Amino acid sequence: MEQYDSGWRPWPVVWSAVIVGALSALAVGLVIGLIGFAVGAHEVSKAATWKNVRLITLIFNIGGAFFAFVVGGWVAARIAGFRRAEPAVLHGAIAWLVTLPILMLLAATGTLASYGGWLGSLAGFHATPTAVSSATDMAAAMRNTALSNLTGVLVGLMGSVIGGWTASGEPMTLRYYRRRGQVPLEETRTRRIA
Repeated sequence: MEQYDSGWRPWPVVWSAVIVGALSALAVGLVIGLIGFAVGAHEVSKAATWKNVRLITLIFNIGGAFFAFVVGGWVAARIAGFRRAEPAVLHGAIAWLVTLPILMLLAATGTLASYGGWLGSLAGFHATPTAVSSATDMAAAMRNTALSNLTGVLVGLMGSVIGGWTASGEPMTLRYYRRRGQVPLEETRTRRIA
């Protein structure tokens, strides 16, 4: 039987780079969360409506989740040493995947509150008598908590992918991607592709 070679090669996963990337994302997330608390940008309790959330809170929470994972993806891809975008992005995404169970463990122990609202609320909504006055308010607050958690996690995934791609050094354009095989990699780092 004739063996068919499609040219596809598996990408190796450098686990030490992934673990360091995940730890970097956790460290940067903690620093941004603590800065947010220091400047008063994080809400103390979950509000039942989006109207009660201030703009500075949104900026710190979304930006914190995004940039923490940009750093994590960048560190993972740089340590792995990949010069192509695909394996670098893969390592950034794997660093994000490794970080999620760690975040869930921190949420279960109650120590994730220092990360701020978007990722800090992974432990769930905790009702207080002043925050919730009825069952309808409780349902809305739980929905908003779930939406903020989903947003924080997905923004983190986007950040880790962008961080990995940035670490590869390849331009972030689809036009470049289509021409990539026509130009040697060394030339792409020294001049712009037309």
